[in-house]
Amino acid sequence: MNRKNFLQHFQLNTAVGYHPESIERVAHISREQLRKAAVVVGLVDREDGLHVIFTKRAAHLKHHPGQVSFPGGKHELSDPSMQFTALRELHEEVGIRSDQVKIVGQLPALSTISKFYVTPIVVLVDPNYKAVIDANEVASIFEVPATYILDQAKLHSHTVNLRKIKHRVFAMPFQEHLIWGVTAQIIQSLQQHVMQ
Repeated sequence: MNRKNFLQHFQLNTAVGYHPESIERVAHISREQLRKAAVVVGLVDREDGLHVIFTKRAAHLKHHPGQVSFPGGKHELSDPSMQFTALRELHEEVGIRSDQVKIVGQLPALSTISKFYVTPIVVLVDPNYKAVIDANEVASIFEVPATYILDQAKLHSHTVNLRKIKHRVFAMPFQEHLIWGVTAQIIQSLQQHVMQ
């Protein structure tokens, strides 16, 4: 998928929420209990089409150690907006500056079992960016072709029963990585939004 196709679909289609069975598990958590956070769905225009930026989280982190995720983190009281939070975290974690980014839009916010309310911010990233990784937070950074990320056949799901609630879990293998959890939920929403 190229930049023009993606932007047409993303900007013309209505945002789609999350699979009902993937959010039922957190339905009992009130908004007051949640901490705001933001992640960046970063799209890079390469010769073979758009690619999506992912990080592998550092192994020592308290929340989701070693997992594949979008760059991002907690909203600080001094942050004027969730977009600011996302771009600040993008710079802190992988060294991509806000002047190397163009915001395209955002996906609906998502509650997580670790009690965060995560807003995914969709951006275009300058293909000449040079990653500078903060090893305290990130083990590595890599890109995945958007055609792979948006291919619904590549996103697997199954249902598990947790405390008598059916919960749908999404996962997407890519090379040696497994993308799952909140990141895979965001991918599922992005697929529904762009491919509808």
